[in-house]
Amino acid sequence: MATTVTAVAHRGDPYRVRENTLPSIRSALAQGADAVEIDVRVTRDGVPVLLHDATLKRLWGHDLRLDRLTRAELTGLTRGGVPTLREALLAAGAHRVMIDLPGATDGSVARTVAAVHGCGAAERVYYCAGPEAMLRVRAADPAAEIALTWTSSEPPGPTLLDAVRPRWLNYRFGLVHRDLTDRLHRDGLLVSAWTVDTAPVMRRLVRRGVDSITTNRVDVLRGVLANSSATGPA
Repeated sequence: MATTVTAVAHRGDPYRVRENTLPSIRSALAQGADAVEIDVRVTRDGVPVLLHDATLKRLWGHDLRLDRLTRAELTGLTRGGVPTLREALLAAGAHRVMIDLPGATDGSVARTVAAVHGCGAAERVYYCAGPEAMLRVRAADPAAEIALTWTSSEPPGPTLLDAVRPRWLNYRFGLVHRDLTDRLHRDGLLVSAWTVDTAPVMRRLVRRGVDSITTNRVDVLRGVLANSSATGPA
């Protein structure tokens, strides 16, 4: 069966190239990603850059907090390996970019949104994170496209949905079932699922009607979608 599921590359192509770097973004797009998910934090001097963790320890070997480093210091410690958001948006070209916002504050969200608009990328960027971060995005940009990350089997309440106004609900993949996607589609919402790295689970989610899958293995997902004769019980 034909499918229009969006293939989102989680932090680029991390099985091949270090996550949240320009080579990782380019590799994911070469593997056929429709969109790339990146994590954005802000340096001490207010520059949005790509990093998931609060410190450089896991990826770069320095037990130092990003928010205590200037952009220049970060560049020196990583030999330029941590790109700015602007650099990442340019590397993605015309492709869609999903920006996750770990550790979001009013200031970091405002600077991230400003950088997106400064690059002329607002039409191809959407934001994902939990309710507090997405409320900050909505306050900073009333027109932003939002994928509200949700980790409960209970749906968000109407008050939160009215305040955030998401286009997507972004679920941990194990929570997704056909009744859920059908209900959300009736309510005018799109459904995304994260983070899925095996073909059987990808096929199951396609059968369950998701609109987007986020994965560390975009090559595997592309293969599933290209051969998506996945029928049978959901």
